[in-house]
Amino acid sequence: MDRWIEETFHPHWRVRLAADEVLHEVKTEHQHLVIFKNRTWGTVLMLDGVCQLTTSDEFIYHEMMAHVPLMALDKPRQVLVVGGGDGGVLREVLKHPSVERAFLCEIDREVIDTALKYYPEIPGTTFDDERTVVVIADGRKFVAETEERFDAIIVDSSEPIGPSTVLHTPEFFAACKHALKEDGILVTQNGLPFLFPDHLRDTTRSFATLFNHVAPYLCTQPCYFGGPFALNWASDEDDHLDITVKKLTKRQAKRGIATRYWTPAVHNASFALPRYIETVVHGAVTDGRGDRAGGVRAKPGRISSGS
Repeated sequence: MDRWIEETFHPHWRVRLAADEVLHEVKTEHQHLVIFKNRTWGTVLMLDGVCQLTTSDEFIYHEMMAHVPLMALDKPRQVLVVGGGDGGVLREVLKHPSVERAFLCEIDREVIDTALKYYPEIPGTTFDDERTVVVIADGRKFVAETEERFDAIIVDSSEPIGPSTVLHTPEFFAACKHALKEDGILVTQNGLPFLFPDHLRDTTRSFATLFNHVAPYLCTQPCYFGGPFALNWASDEDDHLDITVKKLTKRQAKRGIATRYWTPAVHNASFALPRYIETVVHGAVTDGRGDRAGGVRAKPGRISSGS
């Protein structure tokens, strides 16, 4: 092994991963994609100098994206995953026996084919499940035009750079709200708030403008170097955030769901924010309230406790 592949996302520091074996590499005028083996991280996907996933720790992100919203719902029946062509979030969604249809809207079929070829352990058999509905389309357009209504929408997008930028806009989030059932939950990823607080701030402000309850939560994603990783939650139903560890434990047992990261205690604890993140969120919620014209003002959900 004599090749090291750098993560070049951060302007003032770099992380290098040893490429024990390069499985696939494509360089074009627009992007550089490389998939390689690493003894610590397993199979690694890097896109334009940013680590997208590793088979070693993908379960953390995918479990927290799926089970936090779905365990809060009594019987989720219809779920939409926007992006997520690797199938990891979809895999976790389908663990919930009440789910009748799980839509995956991915803009590029090649993302799915790449996962099935180079890291099939992530999707497993999810794309063969009769409940899976794969839609190859622009996520923004699909959400805006669909007549389906969802118990949960999970936006598994990459960072707000290039084509993914549209999946982080107020207009897209408004379309998501329209596609949700009345008590539905919207979840998206918000990156590393220590390094990129604006990402969390902007989404939280948009959510607070649109929804009654906003509640960012955290997980520890080892391959995303730079501190705790943020996800964001929005809903008009406050009871979803008022769920006890005891009730979550019963739901997990009844549904027969095995996890490696998510637990009922982690579920509730993930909404506890360090002060530097809480400050960003409170400011964004306040701004969102100001943006919201008339009607019920947005409430900051979990982050209101102790304030």
